[in-house]
Amino acid sequence: MSTFQAPKGTYDLLPPDSATYLAVREAIAAPLKKSGYGYVETPGFENVELFARGVGESTDIVTKEMYTLTTKGGDELALRPEGTASVLRAALEANLHKAGNLPVKLWYSGSYYRYERPQKGRYRHFSQVGAEAIGAEDPALDAELIILADQAYRSLGLSDFRILLNSLGDKECRPVYRDALQGFLRGLDLDEDTRRRIDINPLRVLDDKRAEVQKQLVGAPMLRDYLCDACKAYHEEVRGLLQAAGVAFEDDEKLVRGLDYYTRTTFEFVHDGLGAQSAVGGGGRYDGLSEMIGGPALPSVGWALGVDRTVLALEAEGITLDIPASTSVYAVPLGEEARRVLFGVVTELRRAGVATDFSFGGKGLKGAMKNANRSGARYAIVAGERDLAEGVVQLKDMESGEQEPVALDAIVATLQAKPA
Repeated sequence: MSTFQAPKGTYDLLPPDSATYLAVREAIAAPLKKSGYGYVETPGFENVELFARGVGESTDIVTKEMYTLTTKGGDELALRPEGTASVLRAALEANLHKAGNLPVKLWYSGSYYRYERPQKGRYRHFSQVGAEAIGAEDPALDAELIILADQAYRSLGLSDFRILLNSLGDKECRPVYRDALQGFLRGLDLDEDTRRRIDINPLRVLDDKRAEVQKQLVGAPMLRDYLCDACKAYHEEVRGLLQAAGVAFEDDEKLVRGLDYYTRTTFEFVHDGLGAQSAVGGGGRYDGLSEMIGGPALPSVGWALGVDRTVLALEAEGITLDIPASTSVYAVPLGEEARRVLFGVVTELRRAGVATDFSFGGKGLKGAMKNANRSGARYAIVAGERDLAEGVVQLKDMESGEQEPVALDAIVATLQAKPA
């Protein structure tokens, strides 16, 4: 038993499971890389104020879930609870929006931190892949991002997910709706925390999952009845583009998402096999966020998909990803001379692009072959003194069990030509 353990609500990713996480990240990123999105990486911590302004003072993320620290120099920092505010900050700081090619399209992958009550699918440290398209107001951009996320999930073999879609209006029509909703909510029997939220961000009350709150929300004014003509037309275009692309979605007029910065299009990917934590990802348009954090007006849209949740979705659907063995060839030397010669062969094979491992620690034949089996290697190279005297090594096919001598100076070319 080690003295130290991973902090509560976190986990370590270890082989062989980590290979699935890597494959999921790759699958989510693949459609983005082919659609003009460039990779961005930001620090794991930022100025607290960036999230307070960007994510929203009324959100649970800022009020309850942020890990904050004060540096020795007195700076107030927070571990990043989400990706969008950081990516937008980085793009603004580097003046990417002034390069003339809008939208600036960026994708990212990393760890995020929230102080939450840990449960399956909800951790204090979690992994996301996200995408942001900064600086253009275009329904085709909203549709593109939803289609790319759908494509990523389908490439993994997932089919039991649903896309929920809504419009939150804009700065013209949302204030009118907000007033109507506040009037309705003030007449309800709600706890103090929720009442406070009515003043700061009443739309978040609609997102409350508690049954006693949801029961009282029957008859609440609906945002769709307050959308201005421009927002209605914008939303219809997003819907039309998704339908034309054959991407199924469900209209969900209660979908708000947990961040204050969304405007117009908002969407969520949910998987019914995950129980309470059914959201696997989501996003939306955030046209006012740049100004909130001190930048110019840059209408933008983006999403983040949870890697942990996507892995749980794969498990729920019984999908095992086809991940090739990390080792193709395993070298087993018998004796000191063979150890020296085969180590050289291993180095040559690796330089030639063949994934190769070596029996370290001077094990006997039986123990070394057990390790070769465990490594998942398709081939083993075995050599002892007699083999080397004859200028050969024994090449064993671990699948068929067949073994043949191969000239030492031909082994690299022979293995390069074999199926992995």
